[in-house]
Amino acid sequence: MASFKHQETIAIHASPEEVYDLISDVTRTGEWSPICKSCWWHDGDSAQVGARFTGRNERDGRTWETVSEVVAAERGREFAWVVGDGYVQWTYKLAPLDDGTELTEFWEFLPAGVEMFHDKFGDKASGLIEARIEDAHRGIPATLAAIKQLAEK
Repeated sequence: MASFKHQETIAIHASPEEVYDLISDVTRTGEWSPICKSCWWHDGDSAQVGARFTGRNERDGRTWETVSEVVAAERGREFAWVVGDGYVQWTYKLAPLDDGTELTEFWEFLPAGVEMFHDKFGDKASGLIEARIEDAHRGIPATLAAIKQLAEK
């Protein structure tokens, strides 16, 4: 089985603050994510630690929603959230470059997520977990490329 963690990095010709403002606006996630088609904040929340949002995902003709909580929100430096009850963590780290921003996207399938898949899907869990790992490996570079394109407009 592949690793439960993956990360990739891209250089973007925009300031860390501009890139942060883009990625921390979860209502725009559908503009860059190959699987998460839309997100919305709960009860007036916004990009701050403890804020919650719902994401609507689509894959292989299946649609589902998840609730996430922001766990890091430092403008120009880091934006991160945890999906569900500690199932997956997504993190964006930003670092200044002479001509813009180095943006790194991290993904980690957490132990609670692996356990939940086994509890919910039984014998099918391993294949579904493998599919999520493949999604991250394919999706992260596509996501970063789309964010770069949007940020550099």
